[in-house]
Amino acid sequence: MAALATASVRDVQKLRDLRRMQAMATGLLVAMAGVFLAASYGLRARPDLAGSLGYARAFAEAAMVGACADWFAVTAIFRRPLGLPIPHTGIIPRNKDRIGQALGDFLADNFLTVEVLDSRLRQIEVARWGGEWLRQPRNARRLAARLAAVLPGVLRELPKDMLRETAGSAALAGLRAVPAAPTASKLLAAVWNEGRSQVAFEWGLDKLATYLAENEAAIQEKVEAKSWKWMPRFIDRIIAQKVTTGLGELLVEMREPDHPWRRELKTWIESYIERLAHDPDLIARGEVLKARLLDDPALRVQARGLWDELIEKLSDGRSSELAARLEALLLALGEWLHAEESAQARLNGWARILARQVIAPRRREIGGFVAQVVASWDAKGVVERLELQVGKDLQFIRVNGTLVGGLVGLAIFAVSRALGLQ
Repeated sequence: MAALATASVRDVQKLRDLRRMQAMATGLLVAMAGVFLAASYGLRARPDLAGSLGYARAFAEAAMVGACADWFAVTAIFRRPLGLPIPHTGIIPRNKDRIGQALGDFLADNFLTVEVLDSRLRQIEVARWGGEWLRQPRNARRLAARLAAVLPGVLRELPKDMLRETAGSAALAGLRAVPAAPTASKLLAAVWNEGRSQVAFEWGLDKLATYLAENEAAIQEKVEAKSWKWMPRFIDRIIAQKVTTGLGELLVEMREPDHPWRRELKTWIESYIERLAHDPDLIARGEVLKARLLDDPALRVQARGLWDELIEKLSDGRSSELAARLEALLLALGEWLHAEESAQARLNGWARILARQVIAPRRREIGGFVAQVVASWDAKGVVERLELQVGKDLQFIRVNGTLVGGLVGLAIFAVSRALGLQ
């Protein structure tokens, strides 16, 4: 089959199975022909064995008829038997367009109605299923590899200016719709509650203590320079040393979790997080600051530069690096969907709304699209693909027809002999 030259490994296996079943069915026909010939010559040579050889001959004769009839029927579905213009043969290639139209109508009437879509989406829970699917490393890796292979080519073909403006407009619209202060409150709360801020705080204390120790001489010089001229230098040095030593000891003490200053800082930060979420004055000031920032021309220039750099890196052909990053992103998305039941509920609701308001009202157009796609297919290619999918099972019909035909012929022969008609 020419259309299978670039077939997948699975298609190649299906083709092998089809060829094996065709050989089995044809071999069974040839075997029955051999039995028929042997029984016929046997009857001529040994008339005294007419009883047993007669039954064998009747079985083989009827089996050949059944095999040939079923071969004709199976072949007629896909093509003209022996290339002869026999009426009502080559059913699929002659009725390809009608089959496509019927398939489109069947899809529109039985799969794309509001009732069917809504019921099915409620059963499968698209978001939960998607999360479970993406959580599997193998699935995320395969999807990431395909996206990484396709994305650079798509980005190279799209107009850069249009892509940049569209992405920029969408990003700005999204940022303007997000409340600044409550969002900052959530981010601060996430960082503070997970303990990362405590680690950062202690890291800052360590860095500050190291800086004081390394720059003690410079600090003393600054103290001496700001001191009164009549003050003896040794007193200035003592004061400076006391200041740096005291600061160092204070920094060490503040590493203790129950230090009063740390408790005060914790109370102030948690209070500020709460105010960011609910204080009308802070919320209004956050919106003003956000609007000023988004309207700043310098921000737009920087954003365009970052976008162009991102597009260049995505389309430079390094698909392996892009695939690795996409895989990590997809795995994280799968974990999030798996864990967040509220997100699952929202996404499932959006999917049902999409089905009711977008897909179902256009089911006829979708069915018509399916019909057009089928009509555009090459008839020979359609026949080869369909035969590849169902041909193996149809060859079993030939095998069964051979055996059933033989048994029917044997029964007829036995009844005829019993009635004295043979």
